[in-house]
Amino acid sequence: MADILLVYASMTGNTEEIAEAIAEGAREAGASLETKNVMDADAAELAGYEGVLLGAYTWGDGELPDEFLEFYDRMNAIDLKGTKSAVFGSCDSNYPEYGAAVDILIGKLAERGSEVVLEGLKIEFAPSAEERELCKEYGRRFVRSLAARKEASGNGIAL
Repeated sequence: MADILLVYASMTGNTEEIAEAIAEGAREAGASLETKNVMDADAAELAGYEGVLLGAYTWGDGELPDEFLEFYDRMNAIDLKGTKSAVFGSCDSNYPEYGAAVDILIGKLAERGSEVVLEGLKIEFAPSAEERELCKEYGRRFVRSLAARKEASGNGIAL
């Protein structure tokens, strides 16, 4: 079973819906997953998990939402080498920077040493029924990436 922490910020509920669908897919794939709102999470917790999923909507002209700023800053103090990660978020194409919060978080995870294993998932507003399935598959793919790592290390293959 995978040991995953999913942390998200959601103002209108769109990113929360995406997070719920990703978590559902991850659990269907056999993952042990904890979900937290960013306001209830501490960045230091990330280092205690083998998998990290972060989700944020993009605010204004391409910034992280205010509630994610302290968490983001605290990520500077943690070493995420040995973890795998992925990022998702709700977006609005009416702004000049589409889904920039996703890109910002991917950059921070990579900077802290995490292996970002999936392309950022950007959904326009709330997920449609079809996009909800895409989110569930994102969760399943993330779990498979963790399982592949375990299988490779179990066969004596250095990672």
